[in-house]
Amino acid sequence: MTNNIPGQRTLRLLWPQWQGAAPDVVGTLAPELPLPTAQTGYSVGTRILDVLVPEAAGQRTKVVPVAPYSPTLGADRGVFAREVVIDQLRSALGILRDADPDRVTTLGGECSVSVAPFSHLAAKYGADLAVVWFDAHPDCTLPESNYDGYHAMAISHLIGHGDPDVLKALPATIHPSRVALAGLHSWAEDELPNVEAWGLTTFPPAELNQGTDGLIAWLKSTGCSKVAIHLDVDVIDSSDVIFGLGMEPQGLSRDAVAKTIAALHGEADVVALTVAEYLPRQVLALQDLLGKIEFPS
Repeated sequence: MTNNIPGQRTLRLLWPQWQGAAPDVVGTLAPELPLPTAQTGYSVGTRILDVLVPEAAGQRTKVVPVAPYSPTLGADRGVFAREVVIDQLRSALGILRDADPDRVTTLGGECSVSVAPFSHLAAKYGADLAVVWFDAHPDCTLPESNYDGYHAMAISHLIGHGDPDVLKALPATIHPSRVALAGLHSWAEDELPNVEAWGLTTFPPAELNQGTDGLIAWLKSTGCSKVAIHLDVDVIDSSDVIFGLGMEPQGLSRDAVAKTIAALHGEADVVALTVAEYLPRQVLALQDLLGKIEFPS
């Protein structure tokens, strides 16, 4: 999914992080599943993505260790499972530091799995790196926001806002003028003001479903020759197919996502591509059912 160039190091990062959202949110969005199954569903989604996006020639695969389910986790300073997610962030940054890749394909996991690889590449490429963030949501909450979910702070941390300990761990941040939110169409009341105050560029689904001219013009205006792409699968219209935890209608079509990413490949060097927030609801329901059945031994 990224271009492999001889002499460049390419890392395939599997990061089944599931601790991005508080249980009450997950339970509301996936009521048909037992809560522990729904909460850890992104880890199962990561295993499926591992099969669907196999290791390419020249890539190395590393897995970020993720703590198992625990019913005792709570919110701390506005971040659910704060100590766990910061420990896992540091583990991912350690893998990236040791591997020192020029390119990263990340398969996750909730949205924050892009923070470490994109920060690593921002340290490597500086002002030559732009970010295109495909997501129904802006991921611009802060610790003091109403929502206690680390995954909803991914952009905030990448551009230098948020939890001080997270920001201290990151090797670099990215100027908001080089970040575009693609497919944005759902947000919390206290989140959209951050998008506007920080000067982030947004492209709604109605525009991208018609074509890529505006986004490509924006990319050219940044002067960047390299781009990191984040694909949260909930950006895709849930009236067509439900890939994510939340059901977000009036999003991008699958065809528009494919064509837009192809256009970005045609215009710049794609040095990172993340696929995140895939929740395989039918697989999880089947997993729950089969766990209640006694098989012959």
